[in-house]
Amino acid sequence: MDDQNKNLILATALSFAVILIWFLLFPPPEATNQDPNAIVSAEGDVALPPSATAPAAVPAETTSSQDTTEVAAADAPRVEITTERLSGSISLLGGRIDDLKLNDYRETLEEGSPIVSFLSPNGQPNAYYALYGWAPGASLTIDQVPGANTLWSVEQGGELTVSTPVTLKWDNEAGLTFRRTISVDEDYMFSVEQSVQNVSSGTVSLAPYGVLARHGEPQDMKNFFILHEGLISMADGTLTETKYSKMPDFTYDQREGALAEVTQVTQDGWIGFTDHYWMATLIPEPGTAFKSVAKYDDRRDIYQTEAVMPTLTVAQGDTAATTTQLFAGAKEWAAIRDYQNVGGVEGFLDSIDWGWFFFLTKPIFALLHWLNSFIGNMGWAIIALTVILKIIVFPLAYKSYASMAKMKELQPQMEKIKEAAGDDRQKMQQSMMELYKKEKVNPASGCLPILIQIPIFFSLYKVIFVTLELRHAPWLGWITDLSAPDPSSIFNLFGILPFMIPDLGFFEILSLGILPILLGISMWLQQKLNPAPTDATQQMIFAWMPWVFMFMLGSFASGLVVYWITNNVITFSQQYMIMRTHGYKPDVFGNIKSSFKRKSKTPDK
Repeated sequence: MDDQNKNLILATALSFAVILIWFLLFPPPEATNQDPNAIVSAEGDVALPPSATAPAAVPAETTSSQDTTEVAAADAPRVEITTERLSGSISLLGGRIDDLKLNDYRETLEEGSPIVSFLSPNGQPNAYYALYGWAPGASLTIDQVPGANTLWSVEQGGELTVSTPVTLKWDNEAGLTFRRTISVDEDYMFSVEQSVQNVSSGTVSLAPYGVLARHGEPQDMKNFFILHEGLISMADGTLTETKYSKMPDFTYDQREGALAEVTQVTQDGWIGFTDHYWMATLIPEPGTAFKSVAKYDDRRDIYQTEAVMPTLTVAQGDTAATTTQLFAGAKEWAAIRDYQNVGGVEGFLDSIDWGWFFFLTKPIFALLHWLNSFIGNMGWAIIALTVILKIIVFPLAYKSYASMAKMKELQPQMEKIKEAAGDDRQKMQQSMMELYKKEKVNPASGCLPILIQIPIFFSLYKVIFVTLELRHAPWLGWITDLSAPDPSSIFNLFGILPFMIPDLGFFEILSLGILPILLGISMWLQQKLNPAPTDATQQMIFAWMPWVFMFMLGSFASGLVVYWITNNVITFSQQYMIMRTHGYKPDVFGNIKSSFKRKSKTPDK
C-alpha cells in the first residue's frame, strides 16, 4: 500500500473518529416534558435578602422586610412596561421587575405561537424576577428599610416607556424616605437608581443591593454539553460559569444564610443567569466595587444572584443614591456588543457562550453577522462566509492539492521502486523518501485540508447552535429555521405524500431530508476526481464514506449542512482546476462509470 493511500485512509479514519466522538460527547438534546397542570403554591417563598457589605459589621438578614400592610402578590398594584421590544409590568410589592415578555420573539414558528415570556412573578411556575432593596446597618432594623415585600407607591410616571421613567416612593415613618427610579432603553437594559433621604435625628448606615431570583431550574433547559446554562459572572476581568446542577455544591455561608459563593469585585463586574438565548444580569456602574454573591437555597430550591453595593453612611439632612443596571432580554450580539463597547460593561460579549474555540467562533460570527447585514438572509450569508473562509485557506489548500497532483505524476516511479525493493520494506521506504526529497513532495500534505476543516466545522457548529441570530432564521423554501435540522423527509417523498412523519426516536437518523442527501452527493462527486484505489478494502471505505457522513450529519442544523455542501462544491472546483494546471486531467465521468461497472461485475468463483 503506497504512502498516499495510507494518508487518505488515515484522514478518513480521523474524520470518522471525530464525528463519532462528537456524537458521543454531544448527543442531541432531549426534550423535557413538564406537566402544565402541576400544582404550584399560590405565593411561595421569596428570595433571601442579602447581608450588607464591609466595612460595616452587619448581621445577615434571615427574614424578608415586611411593610405594615399585608398585600398578596397577585393582588398588588402594578406599573405597565411598554416599549417596542418589551412588554410586562412592575409589581409595587417590593418594586419587583417580575413580568417581562420579549415582543420580537415567539416560542415556535407555528402561526399564533405565544410571545416568549422571560420573567414571571412569584407564585407562578418557574418564577423568575429582579428585586432591589437596602440591607440595614447597625443603627437600623430590618423593618426600617425596604425589602421584597415592601408596598411602594408611585410618585411619578404611570407607565414605564423608553421616554418616561417611573419613580417609586416609600417612607419608613422613622425619618427615612426611599425612592427608586426605573428607566429602560430601546433594547433590554433597565437602569435602577435607589436613593434615601435622611431626615431622622441621627446618622444611618445601609447598603443598597439588587437580586435576581429563580425558583427551580428553567423549564426549557437544553442540558446540552456544548451549551452553558446557569450562573454567569464577570469579576475584574475573570469570567465564571457555573451550571445550575453545580450550585448545590456551594459551601454553606453562615453570613449569607445559604449555600453561597462570595466574590469581592474591586472595579468592574456583573452577575446573573444565562439561558440558551435569553439572559438576566445585574450590572453595577463601571468602576464600582461591590460584593458579588451566588446562592442556592436548598430548602426552597431558589437560585439567586446578588450585587451588594458598599455600605453608605448618610448623615442627618443628607441624601445618598446609587445606580445599577439590569439586562433582561435576548442575547443579541449587536446589542450586547454596544453595551460593552459604548456602555462600558466590561467583557459583556463573553456572556455569549463562544466555547473553547472562542478565537475562531468570535471572528466567524462577527463576519457572519456583517455579511447578513448586507445580504439580508442568514442562509446566503453562510454560503458567502464559506467562500471567504475558502479564500483565506486557499494558499495552504493550493499547496496540498498541488502536492497531491505531483504525487499522481510520481505514481509510475513509485511503482518501479516497489518492484525493485520486493519484500525489503526498509529499502522501499528509504527509496520513497529520497524520491519525495528530490521532487520536493510532502506525502502528508493531503491531510491538511481535512485537519483545517475540523476546527472550522466545530466552530461554525458552535456559532449556529448558541447564537440567537440563527434561531428561526429562514433560508429558502422549506428551510425556515437554520438552527434546526432539515424538516423534509424521504419517508413522505419530501412533502409530496400528504402525511406527517411521526417521532422516530433514535431512528430519526434514517429520516433524511433534501440537504443531507445533497451533502452525500457532493462528497461522492468529490471522490470521483480520482480513480478508485485498486485495493478492495480501500474501495469499500471510500465507497461508504459519503453515505455514512450523509446519515451522520443529517440531524445537524440546516445551516451547518449548507456550509458543508458549499465547502464540498468549492473544494471540488479548486481541486479540479489545480490538477488541470499541473497537467493531470481528472476524468470525473469516467471514474463514475468505472465505479458502476465494478459494482455490477460478478465476482469470479
